Amino acid sequence: MTTTRQVSLASRPQGDLTLANMALVEVELGQPGEGEVLVRNEWMLMASAYRDLMNEQPTLPIPGFQIGQALYGRAVGTVVASNSPTLSEGDLVEHFFGWREHASGPAQAFRKVDRDLFPDSSYFLCNGPTAWQGMVDVAGVREGDTVFVSGATTGVGSVAGQIAKALGAKRVIGSTGSKAKVDYLIEGLGFDSAFDYHDGPVLDQLKALAPEGISVFFDNVGGEQFEAAVQVATPFARFALCGSLSGQLGTADTKLDVMTAIAKQLSIRGFACYHTPEQVDTWNEHFSRWLIEGRFVYPHTMVEGGITNAPDALIALLDRQYSGNVVVQL
Repeated sequence: MTTTRQVSLASRPQGDLTLANMALVEVELGQPGEGEVLVRNEWMLMASAYRDLMNEQPTLPIPGFQIGQALYGRAVGTVVASNSPTLSEGDLVEHFFGWREHASGPAQAFRKVDRDLFPDSSYFLCNGPTAWQGMVDVAGVREGDTVFVSGATTGVGSVAGQIAKALGAKRVIGSTGSKAKVDYLIEGLGFDSAFDYHDGPVLDQLKALAPEGISVFFDNVGGEQFEAAVQVATPFARFALCGSLSGQLGTADTKLDVMTAIAKQLSIRGFACYHTPEQVDTWNEHFSRWLIEGRFVYPHTMVEGGITNAPDALIALLDRQYSGNVVVQL
């Protein structure tokens, strides 16, 4: 009997996530049935959203994890057996059956991608589709904008700021949690300026870096940073709300100054969804071209050691030990 390994939810976290909440289990590896494929996973993406999905009642509009069942998430791998005319052995595919060494299922659940599009297959797991949706489709970034990205060294934030620059934003400002990360945003990712939110009131720091105000806000954090953005926003500024790490990983509440938002006629829109194939294709087209042109950096941390290191990687991500997109080599 051939087996493979996967990570399941052992128990629901009560507070901080621990290794005891996840279990590495060995399961039988069968052959694909009619219309199905078997995939050997190469990389999987780490995301802070996984912590929310471990709760009994997640806040995200996607199915939560169930105790005793394998976790799921974005992954990329190679088809090793196919019983479908639409996919062949050797095809590179992207899918949502991460947290396991092998994935199997109906061929339509796996999306073939062009292996030659990027330097390696992990690039397909960049959080670009989310960053693109928020910065372009929701906030409508355009030439001349002054953009503030909170949580700018997260997987999404580190890409969102670069998208704004690539599309002609006049100034891009990022917030993060250490001097080293501030330097990384400016020197590594091309942000115009950045600040450490530990260094003083966010409102004061943001005013100093954007004396004429901000016209776009891409929010991954909420809390004090969202509240400061409302105060510094110019009339008709556009807000794209992607996440609320201050509440998810802490205890901060987010308060909206309604009268200021009304007086400034702010557009404030949250977004959370699975991405359509068209959105992913649009992102991959821009991402590939900008990389070739030298206008973009893929900000990522590669965690080696296989699936056994995946639980530790998620805990480290939630502890804010990484910058950029975090991918685990399976």
